[in-house]
Amino acid sequence: MSINAVQTYLSPEEYITLERKAKPDANTVRNEYIQGKIIPMSGASFTHNLIKGNIFVQLHNRLIESSCVVFANEMHVGIPSAKSYFYPDIGVVCEEPRFEDDVFDTLLNPIVIVEVLSPSTEGYDRGEKFSRYRQIDSLQEFIVVSQDNVNVDRFQRKSEDWRYTFFEGLQQHLPLTSLQCELPLQEIYERVTFPETSDGTIN
Repeated sequence: MSINAVQTYLSPEEYITLERKAKPDANTVRNEYIQGKIIPMSGASFTHNLIKGNIFVQLHNRLIESSCVVFANEMHVGIPSAKSYFYPDIGVVCEEPRFEDDVFDTLLNPIVIVEVLSPSTEGYDRGEKFSRYRQIDSLQEFIVVSQDNVNVDRFQRKSEDWRYTFFEGLQQHLPLTSLQCELPLQEIYERVTFPETSDGTIN
């Protein structure tokens, strides 16, 4: 998924109204929102969608008998304290879901958020987005997944700090402590192929 450079400034109320009117049209570009700034998001690559689908399916299978629910990027996440709204690639909510209003399309209390990186959005996902996600009181783990190589970063809340751990190689497992489960990187990257480098190795 890439970020469109065109930006428009709206109030939070105007932004929410715009997004809700656009939802019936499947071809409409989704827009994220940071303090008045509209950020249009374009479509994602085949690899991006494959990785996202793998994560969704594996998390769903592991959590199906728990109180947790997995959602994909059609679900809005709102951060009123940061005046920001995003569409995470994957999210999980375990408590009773709390929503911004009675339309029930803007979740306020995810416990885990996963973003699959694209070359054009990596700085945005790790920077502006994560700085806002950290203001979600319920959020315990933020996961960043590369689509260019086997590499997953985990940011885990520890009191007022965030502990960083990285995982690389298909033999490793990603622990999701807040969900009491783990995902093998082999399953996250199932059926994903990477181009060979100039020395014949795989990225």
